Amino acid sequence: MKRFFLFAAFFSFFFFQTAYSLAGNEKQKVYYFHIDEEIAPPASLRVEKALQEAKEMEANLIVVHINTFGGTLDDADKIRTAFLQSPIPVWAYIDNNAASAGALISLACDSIFMHSGSSIGAATVVDQTGAVQPDKYQSYMRSLMRTTAEAKGRRPDIAQAMVDPDIYVEGICDSGKVLTFTTAEAIEHGYCEAEVESLHELLKHAGIEKYSLHEQRYTFIDKVIGFLVNPIVSGILIMLIIGGIYFELQQPGIGFPLILALIAAALYFAPLYLEGLASYWEIILFFVGIVLIILEIFIIPGFGVAGISGIICLATGLMFSMLGNDGLDFSAVSAHSISISLMITLLALVAALLLGLYFGKKLFESNLFGGLALNTEVDSKEGFTVADEHIRSMIGHQGVAESILRPAGKIVIDGQPYDAVAQMGYIDAGKPVLVVDYVNGSLVVKPIVGV
Repeated sequence: MKRFFLFAAFFSFFFFQTAYSLAGNEKQKVYYFHIDEEIAPPASLRVEKALQEAKEMEANLIVVHINTFGGTLDDADKIRTAFLQSPIPVWAYIDNNAASAGALISLACDSIFMHSGSSIGAATVVDQTGAVQPDKYQSYMRSLMRTTAEAKGRRPDIAQAMVDPDIYVEGICDSGKVLTFTTAEAIEHGYCEAEVESLHELLKHAGIEKYSLHEQRYTFIDKVIGFLVNPIVSGILIMLIIGGIYFELQQPGIGFPLILALIAAALYFAPLYLEGLASYWEIILFFVGIVLIILEIFIIPGFGVAGISGIICLATGLMFSMLGNDGLDFSAVSAHSISISLMITLLALVAALLLGLYFGKKLFESNLFGGLALNTEVDSKEGFTVADEHIRSMIGHQGVAESILRPAGKIVIDGQPYDAVAQMGYIDAGKPVLVVDYVNGSLVVKPIVGV
């Protein structure tokens, strides 16, 4: 019996010793990716993709190479939250700069390593011109920096001093100066584990000798999607969508503006849908809005409930597509994200309509689109039998609108059809009109009041 227990003890020791040895020799899976751009929607999408890939490959560690001067606070907060909630440890390797929003996302990492000559801090909220934003923005940034530092065991007063120049930290920074750490200073005050010159040196310093490195591969499609979801590009695409629809409705029979609007809509919605931002119901809502506007213009007289509802549906579909909501659940969407999305949509809508009104006539009179518009001038030398002088002689004559003029369409004078444009607004089919002018091959008409 004694021999049996001795044998069992020896076997157990041998088993656990072998297991420990194998575990020690096992390679650690390290996932590695870069944030070396402005903190904007493309960067937050890249981080989301990286964390998902690291989870799928069951990585033991995530290392993010950071070199950025900052960016939008909303996207920085998304990245910060993703790092804080990551079940896999996230380490930051700061190479040169982690300023503003870059400092915030660095503080959300479990460990921070810095290349020689690097810096972290200067997190005051500014606008695109560099002007310091009002205190309500600074207060929000201070709270984010403070809570993030606390979550990772770092001094919160130092984090706040990186935002607010009025915060005094004894022995570190004087009042009136926003705090920025060099590599040595960050190490001294617990904001950096060590100075390293490469990823390999970082891992060696952390005691990771054997590892398999999996670096994020950013494909051409990923780059295209990242470009298209940029807020500026999204705004331009919205302008093209609205502008194309506007010109199509103003010039019946012209196909190019509609094709342009459809291409812009595809470029707008496709990347947002692929990245999980745009839901199918938001895309459907957008097209319902277009249908309601068309019905209001071509079928329902006047402009009322259908037209207003169409504009609301169209704008809502465009706006919600930029948000990271889960169906009708907006609990995870910040008020700042909603305000940014609303601002982009409204500015693009207004800009498209104003530019359409101002440049519309000039555009369709130009050589580029002149062959497509109804007001193209005809010449008898090209085989046309109706002389220009005859059309001009219709000024002062009365006729009847053969089709709705919005503003272009057809009228009939003494049984003869003519291209015509409403002088102002639109004119319903069947209404009597008076010819008041002749411009670029089309008669300019106004409705006869009281008839």
